[in-house]
Parts: sequence; structure tokens; C-alpha cells
Amino acid sequence: MIGPRQLLGLPAPAKINLFLHVLGQRPDGYHEIQSVFVPIGLWDILDFASRKDGQIAREGDLTGPIEADLAVRAAHSLQRYVAQRGDSPPSQTGAGGATIRIEKRIPVGAGLGGGSSDAATTLIALNRLWDLRLSREALMQVGRDLGADVPFFLGDGAAFVEGIGERCTPVRLPSTWFVLLFPGEHVSTAEIFADPKLTRDSKGTTISGFSAALREANPGLFGANDLEPVVRSRYPSVNQALDALGRFGPARMSGSGSAVYCIVPGAVEAQRALDMLRVQLPPRWKAWAVSGLEELPLADWLRVGG
Repeated sequence: MIGPRQLLGLPAPAKINLFLHVLGQRPDGYHEIQSVFVPIGLWDILDFASRKDGQIAREGDLTGPIEADLAVRAAHSLQRYVAQRGDSPPSQTGAGGATIRIEKRIPVGAGLGGGSSDAATTLIALNRLWDLRLSREALMQVGRDLGADVPFFLGDGAAFVEGIGERCTPVRLPSTWFVLLFPGEHVSTAEIFADPKLTRDSKGTTISGFSAALREANPGLFGANDLEPVVRSRYPSVNQALDALGRFGPARMSGSGSAVYCIVPGAVEAQRALDMLRVQLPPRWKAWAVSGLEELPLADWLRVGG
């Protein structure tokens, strides 16, 4: 008997924000932002197997209700998109069903985009598993309804991000190493954006302005993360994490937190800082030495239509 088609060991990488400026709030309640997203060498691992019953099953690490899981939502959204187009996957693919297994390595509520990355990898994988041959643009159309960060993970690599996160322009960055620290707190993005103390009138920047800052002899960290003061006021552990990393260079929070990072000169310095940090970390804290990725791991699959 022929078994199900499978795609195993697919990575869903995390991202960090090199800066995050909140420019204003739209009438629909969403916030206009500018940021630069960088994919990094920390990822969840996803396995996929086709099913003949048309169902979406979820296995592995689950961090909340299954109906809220972004990988499951992505699979259902892709099924609906195909049905509305009048397409159907070939019968040998299992009639559009799948079992999704996830090994979570990216902490939840850390501002690292783990759920959105899982959703994007699910769309890319099922496009191939079900032999849909949808374009990148079609997958992005599905992805936008799942979360503002999902389109980034359907791109090529580092990007200048605008709008509510859906407009991504590729940028080239120098090779960069980060020390990443997660202080064991899960932060709600919605709560931080709803805080009345959040700065909502940052001045906009440009890709050329950001690029010029990178060419300076000692550029440091560009701009700011406008969410950071609000998170620091609510979560003392984020303050502690920033202070701990400040020994090795300017430190900043990623996204809405709680993960923080600092940029270091290279792999040797990153590992040295990591070794020093691990000696004193509280039990629930985690730390990594990671590099920025030049390209998202599954970008090639998008270029050839799945």
C-alpha cells in the first residue's frame, strides 16, 4: 500500500525587529508601523503528511486551543481559498487533508513571529504537498488574513516593513550575529498596542535613511522600538533582560517582546556572551547565539510556484 505523501523537517524561522516605529492609528484600530524584519537562525520544525479524509490534524507541541493555532488556521484558509477558486488538488495528494506536526523552539509571546512563521511554512508546504502550484502572490493573499507578519515570512529575506506589516520591501544587510534572550514572559501584542501610553506619532523614515545609518563607522542601533517603554513598565523581567545584555552592547526588545537582543561583532563574540549569560540566567529564561539569515529557508519553493 502506498503511504501518504510527506514533507518532513521544514523550518519556520524566527525574526527580530531592528527597529519598530509606530506612525499612527488607523480608523479601523490597526496601527501603521515601520520596521526592518530580519530572519534569524532559530526556528520551529514542521512535518506534514497528506490525508485522504480532507481533515486537518495537529500533532506535536501545542501552545493554546487547536482552533487558534496559526498553522491549523493557515491550512483551513488554504482549503477555503482553493474551494472558492473551483480548484481541487489531484486525488493522489489526499484530497487536501493533512497532518501537521510542530516542534516548537521559538517561544510564544516573545515578539519573534513564531506563530506567523509556522503559518507561512504551512502555506508553502501544503502548496507543494497538495500540488496546488499557487504563486507567491496567491499565498500572500491567503496569509494577510492570518496575521500582519505572515507576508514577511512568504518573502525572500530581510525586509523594510510598512503599513500594518503587510508591505515588505527587500533590503540587503551585512552579516550580523545576535545574542537573543527570552525572560520567560508571554506578552500580548494586542494589550501593548492598546496601552494609552504607547507612542503613536513617530516620524517616518525611509529605506535610504536606514541604509545610510548602516554605513556609518559606529552605527549602533537605528531608531527605536516604540513598544519597548510600555512593555518595560509592565514587565520587570524585560528590564532585567535588557540590563543583562547591555554588558555586551546596546540592547533592544524585538517586536512587542518579551525577547531582547544585542548585536555582536561575530560568532565567537556571540558564543562568549552566551556562555557568560547562561551562568546567571533564572530557570525559565532562555538564551541563544544566532546569526541573521541571508534568505528565508523555503524562498526557493516560492520562486518556482511551490
